[in-house]
Amino acid sequence: MGKTLSVLLCGSVLGLVLSAPPPASANPDYLEDAGLGTATVAANVFYIPAKLTYATLGGITGGLAYVLTGTNREIAERVWKPSMGGDYIVKRRHIQGEETLYFSAPLPRTDNGALNAEPLPPAY
Repeated sequence: MGKTLSVLLCGSVLGLVLSAPPPASANPDYLEDAGLGTATVAANVFYIPAKLTYATLGGITGGLAYVLTGTNREIAERVWKPSMGGDYIVKRRHIQGEETLYFSAPLPRTDNGALNAEPLPPAY
């Protein structure tokens, strides 16, 4: 009896929620929203595994660089930062072009916009 009552109550609440009219402030162009949502999910299906693979391999490579250079952390970070940085998911703002999608971490730049390419310290 109790299980039947809870199923009936949940079904009634679900029916009321689904039959309610949309709020007046709802975006009338719901097809565009659905399209952007679908595009975001589809992009993430391919992007997330690729990014996780890249970050994992970068972590392993950076670890090897750390060990092979005699525990030179700066060398390892030159591998770790680009590979483990960046965006791990594609967002709606990326699809719309409102935000830049970084597969790897953005490179540091100087005040005039040039790349900051500082020489690496010698490995001892």
